[in-house]
Amino acid sequence: MKEYEPGHIENELCFAIYSAQKFYTKFYSESLKEFNLTYPQYLTLLVLWEERRPMMIKEIGARLKLDTGTLTPLLKRMEKDEWVTRTHVPEDGRKVYIKLTKKGIDSEDAVKNQVKTCLDSIDMTYPEYEDSVQTVKSIGKKIKKVDETLEGR
Repeated sequence: MKEYEPGHIENELCFAIYSAQKFYTKFYSESLKEFNLTYPQYLTLLVLWEERRPMMIKEIGARLKLDTGTLTPLLKRMEKDEWVTRTHVPEDGRKVYIKLTKKGIDSEDAVKNQVKTCLDSIDMTYPEYEDSVQTVKSIGKKIKKVDETLEGR
């Protein structure tokens, strides 16, 4: 991309993504307020709802691209709020399985409907939404590839 020259912050892709992420996180936080869920907790629930099985913290972290140190306090709060249970493996206390509680299972439709209702308020068609997801994924893959190349040096 030889034509690129850093310039005004409003024209920078990095700032556009950063700003959108901040708006998105706030938007989801407001959407999830009635359930007392944070945006990262919602993402955790999405993984658990998708998998439909107890999962190790390490597995959830890999899916969400979060480390154990970030996930552990989040999961402790979710357990306190009765969304999940955490079960330590007796043979190896470092291994912890996360399982949805009855509340976590029974609330899936209500939480997803709330998010859908909020997303419906955005002036965006579903094809635009899908295109945006694919564009952001593509950017992420390209950046990841560069990062892996730099790490290999």
